Amino acid sequence: MPEISRDKVAHLAKLARLALSDEELDQFAEQIDGIIANVSAVQQVAAEGVEPMSHPHDIRTSMREDVVVKTLTAEQALDQAPNVEDQRFVVPQILGE
Repeated sequence: MPEISRDKVAHLAKLARLALSDEELDQFAEQIDGIIANVSAVQQVAAEGVEPMSHPHDIRTSMREDVVVKTLTAEQALDQAPNVEDQRFVVPQILGE
């Protein structure tokens, strides 16, 4: 027996303000039942003692050392700018707002 009836799908569609045809209601009810059946099958798996994981493979990223290096001062960064205001680059407006 299906867990999600056509009426439940119609009710959800109404709440979501979706206009669904009769064929779509039947199709979605069938698809949702399939999803629920798959979730139920996964819940049947014996997973006691298995640690949760975010990825099936052991992933390690190569990270370089976080080393502080000398950077430009605000004055050095802005000294070649064509237009500066309040220690910021001034650029033309592009959105027309």
